[in-house]
Amino acid sequence: MMTKRWFGALLALAMALPAGTAGAEDYPSRPINMVVPFPPGGVADQSGRPLASAMEKVLNQPVVVNNKPGAGGAVGMASVATARPDGYTVLMALSSISIIPEADKLFGRQPAYSMDQFAPVALVTADPTVLVVPADSPWHSVKEFVEDAKKRPHQISFSSSGVYGTLHMAMAMFASAAGIELKHVPFNGGGPALTALLGNHVQALASGPGPVLPQIKAGKLRALASWGDKRIDALPDVPTFKELGYENVEFYIWSGVFAPAKTPEPVLKTLRETVAKAVKEPEFKEAMTKLETPVVYLDAPEFKTFWDKDAKRLAAAVQRVGKVEVKK
Repeated sequence: MMTKRWFGALLALAMALPAGTAGAEDYPSRPINMVVPFPPGGVADQSGRPLASAMEKVLNQPVVVNNKPGAGGAVGMASVATARPDGYTVLMALSSISIIPEADKLFGRQPAYSMDQFAPVALVTADPTVLVVPADSPWHSVKEFVEDAKKRPHQISFSSSGVYGTLHMAMAMFASAAGIELKHVPFNGGGPALTALLGNHVQALASGPGPVLPQIKAGKLRALASWGDKRIDALPDVPTFKELGYENVEFYIWSGVFAPAKTPEPVLKTLRETVAKAVKEPEFKEAMTKLETPVVYLDAPEFKTFWDKDAKRLAAAVQRVGKVEVKK
């Protein structure tokens, strides 16, 4: 009888434990799912895949990349926001994680997720976006691009990773500052957006340097300007918008790892330590070097401070740009 009472008490205690607590000391004991909320080929994918591979070496467990595109990244991000907080689902996100909820509010929509549904793990990379056009285009400078756009409202098209996604916001901020109206052609990720530009289906693109630098070097694309506070090392002859007199258009594409909120602290600690080691792995550093994307690592506390500041700046930018309709 005593044995049964003890068993019942232990069972009740086990059932009362918060989800994700049991087994935290054995984490990870099975593969981890890394959600990249964009198709292959974009910034998040190009950072996420080599990072996942490096994390596998540290954890001795598979880290499986799962591309889950849609709605400018909102579909994949929302899936992680509501995932079980046990450390077996993580997110490789871009700065658009902060933009999407603000855009939803602007249009009176129920946000797909809220930022307090995520626990930051680490910042991995941060790059200013760069404006590129086909090498055979008539524009050799931002001045020429703007002058032509003013003569032909809604005629010059640009691709993006999705409505109010990272690449859309950069172009919207520039267009607003320049007083021009462009035709927006959204895709489900940076990879398809770049493919559209290379195929001459659109005429311009804002992109992280990594995906477009090989195309610039190959003579297929021309860079007109960057959104950073200083020139990109790999593009020393390309001016910044700030240099050209455009205000309030500074914009960076950063990539960072997140877990669902309420993930147990011991699990978060393991993830933080894993990413800290993974970004130092030779293979990861080599992959980033090939992309000419600098590793900008910040651990969770510093990343949270960075994210909060960046989110406020982007929220203000969304309000300043306002409702940006997609021209069909």
